[in-house]
Amino acid sequence: MPYSGTVQVGGPADVHELRDLMISKVAVGPMDNNAYLLRCRATGEQLLIDAANDAGTLLELIGDDGIASVVTTHRHGDHWQALAEVVDATGARTCAGRYDAEGIPVPTDVPLEDGDTLRVGEVELTARHLTGHTPGSIALVYDDPSGHPHLFTGDCLFPGGVGNTFGDADNFVRLIDDVETKLFAQLPDETWVYPGHGGDTTLGAERPQLTEWRERGW
Repeated sequence: MPYSGTVQVGGPADVHELRDLMISKVAVGPMDNNAYLLRCRATGEQLLIDAANDAGTLLELIGDDGIASVVTTHRHGDHWQALAEVVDATGARTCAGRYDAEGIPVPTDVPLEDGDTLRVGEVELTARHLTGHTPGSIALVYDDPSGHPHLFTGDCLFPGGVGNTFGDADNFVRLIDDVETKLFAQLPDETWVYPGHGGDTTLGAERPQLTEWRERGW
């Protein structure tokens, strides 16, 4: 079946097969977090985005080949509950935004700044630092040379709006400014968006709503 991006806790992963990269999406409880396993087709190297919870599910998804790296998109606890167990089982290096690393209880081996690159085998990912939801949230961009970009946004961008800024108007402005300038202004409408919770979207589907989001303040 074609990839839909729709997954449920306890259900199977949904796999997006690209020419150079396989992206497996799975949901884990209790907060319906998404975790994404990226596998380079050329080398078989793997990278996990958000060891959110349910280490058994994540380790089964990872399989015997292990992972080279695990990226935590931000410091909120629902995105790293399984991180220690996954790292202990795989020996993976840990990556997170520099300004969120202190809030993640597993030490960060690779602190990421805006524009830094990560590799999974022969595939390159670019980190985008987005402030507002947390001080150091990181989105990852894979600019597929044979197609459109793919964007992993953590909790900074969802279908229908930016991430929660918990009633802080200044943080909302910071977040929507970063999302507009670092994502919407630089990536095309065809960019596929993989958020930290719920279903996927594209930048094109969300772009017409940017003014509405800014006016409503959340």
